[in-house]
Formats: sequence, C-alpha cells, structure tokens
Amino acid sequence: MLLHIVARGKIGRSPEGELVQRYAKRIVWPTLITELPDEGGKMPPPRQSPARQVLLDERGRSLSSDEFAQLLGQWRDVGVREAQFHIGAADGHPTEQRDQADLLLSFGPATWPHLMVRAMLTEQLYRAVSILAGHPYHRAG
Repeated sequence: MLLHIVARGKIGRSPEGELVQRYAKRIVWPTLITELPDEGGKMPPPRQSPARQVLLDERGRSLSSDEFAQLLGQWRDVGVREAQFHIGAADGHPTEQRDQADLLLSFGPATWPHLMVRAMLTEQLYRAVSILAGHPYHRAG
C-alpha cells in the first residue's frame, strides 16, 4: 500500500525536514511526499485505487500507535492501494474535504506547527509499519 503524505507548505532544509527524511527512508512500504503551496494548488488525486483519505486535524480521532498500525493493516488487508495523509495549512482543511475524509486523525488537542506534524506523522507511519512487521522498534507496554 502506498503511503502518500500531502502537505501544505515547504519544509526545506530544517531540523523537521531532516526528521521527515530520516523516517521516510526507513519505511519499507512505498512512500511519497507531495508538497503544495500554503494556499491554492490542486490536491492530487489518488495515484492508486481504492484509496483512503486521512486528514490531520486537532478535532479528529486520537489513536494509539497500535490502533493506527491496526487500521493501516486492515486497509492493506482489504485491498486499499493508497492511503493519503493530508496536512493542512494554518487554517486547516476546507469543510468539503473534511466531510469526504475517511478519517480525521489527531495528535492530541493541541495545535501543532505543520512542520512538526509532518515529522510526527512520518515517524508514526514508520512505527506502524514496524508494528505490522513485528519489528522491535515499537515497544508497547
């Protein structure tokens, strides 16, 4: 299953960008990162079908790392070919996009800078894939 991060804003050369690259290189599933301008720019359609759309949103559902891994595993097992993870700009996501999403995902009630969210999401994707593979990276208690 393709893991596709679609993020508003340019991460450039930054500590967050280094973290994103570090974790993205470790993910053994196909992974793609698409950057869009802060405003405008067209959301890319899924490259593969069927697909799921996940919007990162502080009002979304909080999942443990194990729950997140299990969800990705379920999608993979039923034949989902692509999971798109959308990180919005400062104003969040348009209502229409929120209404069409398969999941609104939250990293807690706090508002996080989009560059941090990108790094956190990439790490959680790596962790989820590691959990599904039985890799010792994840040490749940």
